[in-house]
Amino acid sequence: MGVEEHRKTAVTGVRCAVLTISDTRAPETDLSGRAIVELLEAAGHVVAKRQILRDEPKDVHEAVLEQVGGVDALITTGGTGITSRDSTYEAVAGLLEKRLDGFGELFRSLSYAEIGSAAMLSRACAGVARGTAIFILPGSENAVRLAMTKLILPELGHVVRELRR
Repeated sequence: MGVEEHRKTAVTGVRCAVLTISDTRAPETDLSGRAIVELLEAAGHVVAKRQILRDEPKDVHEAVLEQVGGVDALITTGGTGITSRDSTYEAVAGLLEKRLDGFGELFRSLSYAEIGSAAMLSRACAGVARGTAIFILPGSENAVRLAMTKLILPELGHVVRELRR
């Protein structure tokens, strides 16, 4: 079966959780989390949970563990840079049973076209834990919109279909 056939049988109405990891964001200032939710819902997916939490590795790790297995996909935003407070990658990467290396590679390539060499500072990545697809995105609203529109939304139903096989 080719990619087009896979897409025709992709899962619709994917059940998702959205986690914003930030020391400074609040519901009214969380533009990236809001963008993820709006884009998911516009594509017909279901946002079962939305949460904002501080960039504390233990809290992020536990919040992700609470969601895996309970939703089809988990999308995080924030904490993927290299500052001393950016710890999403460390908190989540160890939970991934399978990595989707192509996601990070493609995201940085697309980012490079928009922002140049600063794209290499992103540690955006994706993988699977307990049957849940996990996408770890930067905190920038522009980066989130890029990842959602060019990578995640076109393949989300396909990814979930494959995870259910």
